[in-house]
Amino acid sequence: MTECWLIRHGNSASDLEMLSRAVYRHRMLRILTLAIALLVLPAVNATAQDFDKGLAAAQRGDFATALREWTPLAEQGDADAQLNLGLMYKKGAGVTQNYKTALKWYRLAAEQGILEAQTNLGFMYNNGQGVTKDHTVAVKWFRLAAVQGDAVAQFNLGINYFQGRGVSQDRSIAVKWFKLAAEQGDADAQFNLGLMFGEGLGVAQDSIRALMWFTISASSGNETAAKGRDMVVKQATPAQIAKAQDLARECAARNYKGC
Repeated sequence: MTECWLIRHGNSASDLEMLSRAVYRHRMLRILTLAIALLVLPAVNATAQDFDKGLAAAQRGDFATALREWTPLAEQGDADAQLNLGLMYKKGAGVTQNYKTALKWYRLAAEQGILEAQTNLGFMYNNGQGVTKDHTVAVKWFRLAAVQGDAVAQFNLGINYFQGRGVSQDRSIAVKWFKLAAEQGDADAQFNLGLMFGEGLGVAQDSIRALMWFTISASSGNETAAKGRDMVVKQATPAQIAKAQDLARECAARNYKGC
C-alpha cells in the first residue's frame, strides 16, 4: 500500500493460528507505513501553512524540507507534526532510522490524543522497537485508540486477545474487536472472523458465517480470503453456499453493520 502523510487534524499452532499470525505480520507492515486518509482542512494561520509546506514536500519525496518545516512545529507541541516526525524516524525517510526518536515523537502525539500515534506506539511496544518489548503497555495504547473507533487498533487489540499477549487469552473478546474493525470495512478483520467462525474459536462454529466473512473479506481486497472461502466451499452444501452469498450481499448493503 502506498504510504500517505498525515493531513492536519481538526481541533478536536493450529491452521487458524498460523493464518492469523500471517495476517498479523501483513497488518503490521501495512499499518507501520501509516496509510492514513483524513479530511483536509483549510490552512488558517502560519502554523498550518508551515505544516502544509512540510506535507507537500513529503508527498513529493523532499524529506529534508519536510523535516525543516515540521521539527519546529513538533517542538512547539504540534501533535500532527510530532506524528509525522515519528513516521519519518521509524521508516528512515530523510533521516537516519532511529526507533527511539520515533518512539519519542509518537508518544508526544499519543499523549495529545492522536489515535494513529497511539496505535503506532502500541506497535513499537509490541515489537520492542526503540523500547523494551512490553505487550501490556502495547495493549494499553491499542485500547485507547480502539475505544475511540480506530479500526487498526481494534484489529490489533483483537490479535493480542487472540494470542494472549499483554492480556489473558480470550478469543470471544478477540471476536468482539475483530467485528468492530470489520464493521469499518477492515478486510483483515473480516478475514479473521472467517477463520474464527470456521474453527469455532470464540464463537460457535458456523460454516455459513465463515463463508460469508471470507467472501466479504475477499471483496474488500484480502487476497488470502479467497483461499479460506474455497476451503469452506469444498465442505459446504449448495444451500449453505447460497445462504452465505445472500448474507454477504446483505452485509455489504448495510456497510458491514450488524452482520
